[in-house]
Amino acid sequence: MPSSYQAPTRGEKRNDSSTSQSIASNLGYENASVDKILAIKGTDVFSIRPEDTLADAVVLLREKRIGALVVTDSAGKLVGILSERDIVRKLAETPGETLPKKVAEVMTSKIETCTEDEMIVSVLSRMSKGRFRHMPVMADDQLRGMVTIGDVVNYRLLQLEHEALQLKQLIVG
Repeated sequence: MPSSYQAPTRGEKRNDSSTSQSIASNLGYENASVDKILAIKGTDVFSIRPEDTLADAVVLLREKRIGALVVTDSAGKLVGILSERDIVRKLAETPGETLPKKVAEVMTSKIETCTEDEMIVSVLSRMSKGRFRHMPVMADDQLRGMVTIGDVVNYRLLQLEHEALQLKQLIVG
């Protein structure tokens, strides 16, 4: 037995809790909100109009290297979302006739959105259940950003990296 160890005496309260982890550190990811992701990735959102063609959308998706565009009307109001999946489905339905079609004919108009203060876990759950990968972030009917499943995964990887570094520092001293 190490010389520094002393067995507890009768009636002495024993502290069995560990200080290497806390509730806050274990639940930090679950308590993280969408604004944490936007702080890292930024708030740029690329949009297209309903009257534009799918050819216009494909060019924009390629140039910006993104997987979805928000569809806004002339006043800037969110009216839909157009993803690569939407375009691929239309390509399968109308081969050779797809690119001239209007965005309004193909976009998803029933849009799931979130707010900056919504928990990342909640957003990820909604995306998984709804089987979509992009979610516009709204505040006061204004578009504030876009969150993707990839953003959530990257955020979590950064958190795990940070946690691993903290544990290493704790062990090494």
